[in-house]
Amino acid sequence: MKTKFNNCKSSELEFKVKNGSIESQILSLTLRINHLQRHFTIHKNDNHSKIGLLKIVSRRRKQLNYLKRKNKNSYIKLIRSLKLRR
Repeated sequence: MKTKFNNCKSSELEFKVKNGSIESQILSLTLRINHLQRHFTIHKNDNHSKIGLLKIVSRRRKQLNYLKRKNKNSYIKLIRSLKLRR
């Protein structure tokens, strides 16, 4: 997971992300969500992991709301680079 995070940081984000910053936390949650989505294509009846996925999505939504309140420009840049909104 750590190597995927480092590769993703350099390829998907065009700005520097500090460790522990809200942007890096949102990025790591997004990677976990994407991993679980691939997991559910194979394991459709894994209900316990679905509960965990809902918790992760909720945590990311709260952090995105916080970032939107505190730093609107960084929020817009992050949304575009991660392609979360269409």
